[in-house]
Amino acid sequence: MTQKRYTIQANGIRQYVVEAGEGLPVILLHGFPETNYAWRFQIPALADRYRVIAPDLRGYGETDKPAAGYDKRTMARDIVELMRALDIPKVALVGHDRGARVATRFAKDHPHLVDRLVVMDNVPTRIVARDLNAAIAKSYWFFLFHLVPDLPEALIAGREHIWLRHFFSDWTFDPGTITGEAFDTYVRAYQAPGAVRGAMADYRANAEDLAQDRADADTKIVCPVLSLWGNDFHAVGKLFDMAKVWAEMADDLVTVPIPDCGHLPQEERPEIVNTLLLDFLAPWKG
Repeated sequence: MTQKRYTIQANGIRQYVVEAGEGLPVILLHGFPETNYAWRFQIPALADRYRVIAPDLRGYGETDKPAAGYDKRTMARDIVELMRALDIPKVALVGHDRGARVATRFAKDHPHLVDRLVVMDNVPTRIVARDLNAAIAKSYWFFLFHLVPDLPEALIAGREHIWLRHFFSDWTFDPGTITGEAFDTYVRAYQAPGAVRGAMADYRANAEDLAQDRADADTKIVCPVLSLWGNDFHAVGKLFDMAKVWAEMADDLVTVPIPDCGHLPQEERPEIVNTLLLDFLAPWKG
């Protein structure tokens, strides 16, 4: 399957995109600490049936890393303007982790633009904040650490491999899942100028994100939603009743825990994830 790689100006920033396939458009939004490389197993599987578009989010990978604009409303607008630039009227949206936060905000702000939504291993910002206790704070320590101005960047510089190794080992069912070329690819991405700052800026928008989420907390997502998560991740599947969490967010809902899986289902259990995605997308006829 031939993949196109390009940059495109949209919403005032240069966005880097991997694209493959033809047909109805599916946009994949990666999470932290990743880039669109996270979708390397999904792009070819989905591209047999769909036009698959996987951008690097604002602040990540090869996309621009401006000083501002990391609240999820603005990041969702990045995707709206990307769609406009690519002449896409409506999309199926798949988001993991931070990308799921962007996708959730997109679905609430622009319901007419999304036909169906997939959220992977994500507890919405409002619910993390509302339910915060000692156990959640222990697993979500990095939410707080990343909020500190300048210090994370200073401590991580030159040690990106140590920082990333922690997350990829701690967040996977098999700590050796992300090794070799995959690990090296992520390390190189975060060694680029501004890359760590961009990821930190995503987290530092937390107060704005929380305010946006609280303002429309009673507004449910109207399109069909698939929520899937790694059953064995200490910060999500082991800590929250995920079916109950997402029932607060949507009525037209399917929830699926993935066994023997941590925070990165698309990389840890790609065959299961690909089957779930294809089954969920199948009823969409455009």
